[in-house]
Amino acid sequence: MATAMAATAAERAVLEEEFRWLLHDEVHAVLRQLQDILKEASLRFTLPGAEGAAKQENFILGSCGTDQVKGVLTLQGDALSQADVNLKMPRNNQLLHFAFREDKQWKLQQIQDARNHVSQAIYLLASRDKSYQFKTGAEVLKLMDAVMLQLTRARNRLTTPATLTLPEIAASGLTRMFAPALPSDLLVNVYINLNKLCLTVYQLHILQPSSTKNFRPAGGAVLHSPGAMFEWGSQRLEISVFSSYWSYRPF
Repeated sequence: MATAMAATAAERAVLEEEFRWLLHDEVHAVLRQLQDILKEASLRFTLPGAEGAAKQENFILGSCGTDQVKGVLTLQGDALSQADVNLKMPRNNQLLHFAFREDKQWKLQQIQDARNHVSQAIYLLASRDKSYQFKTGAEVLKLMDAVMLQLTRARNRLTTPATLTLPEIAASGLTRMFAPALPSDLLVNVYINLNKLCLTVYQLHILQPSSTKNFRPAGGAVLHSPGAMFEWGSQRLEISVFSSYWSYRPF
């Protein structure tokens, strides 16, 4: 019996020593590796204070096998720096050409939010450097849960566009970025959906006071379908045409 107890105590001592080594050495090595990976990923977001200019990526637009749109969107870091688009309006086959004004850039909130979440994950890892002594496994798990929460939020911002009401799209200012100015009956929106950079164009129809249609303002959505209604100033408007164009990959 005494021999068995001594063997058990020795095994426990070995396990405790291995656990202390895991907390004091191996955990920090893994955290440093993860921090290096995230720092490399963060270069894609041009974090504040990062050295070097962000790389430009040009995206060719396309749409469901039609020729309604031809153009290029240029993404630089978290900003849409250039847009050059030729658009054939489905309703009347009118040809439109519009491009960003040279003094304008459009910040994509999705990329800014994802960047901030990655930055927060890096900060959490950096706050537990090699000099910090973990005391329990639960403490390590708590740190990793916090890091993974930030990374999950970063991923979700890039894979799930925000829902916007039509008045929010109209007030965003994106429509006023172009030269020549877009016709007053057009709204545009740009967002990221999974691995696509998307441009959405809405053509609007003014509802006359004599209209017999039952006015029901549309709520928030990623995409608004024809027939969606909203109020803008003193006017009631309805979407008559909806077109969405995208690019899967840069060139």
